[in-house]
Formats: sequence, structure tokens, C-alpha cells
Amino acid sequence: MRRADFFVEEKIMVEIKAVIELDDAHLAQAMNYVEAYNLEIGLLINFGSPSLQFKRVHNNKILKKRKN
Repeated sequence: MRRADFFVEEKIMVEIKAVIELDDAHLAQAMNYVEAYNLEIGLLINFGSPSLQFKRVHNNKILKKRKN
């Protein structure tokens, strides 16, 4: 079983990578984590590229509920 690397205040999921370039599989993994843990937001951070890369990840299921 896979799990997220860190949680901040039990509200934000943080997934850390050390790869040359983030790709769609990394983003999909982070999105799956925020949905699985039922969190609104997460961060995908990559320290492996020449400069820091990060993406903010949202749980679309929670966002849709808020709009209704």
C-alpha cells in the first residue's frame, strides 16, 4: 500500500519527488492521495530538477460539493 509522504496540520497532503521532471503519473498519484485521504488540497514537490518544481493539487470531489 502506498501512502503520502507528509501531512500538514492533517489538512494538506505533501508528496515529495526527486526526479528530473514531474510527469502526469506523479500528478495523478498526488490527486489520488488527496481523494483517498478526503483532503481538499495537496502539494506535489520535486527536488530532483535543476530548480524546484511544485504543483498545487485539488480534490475535485470536494470542490464540486462546495459549489452546489
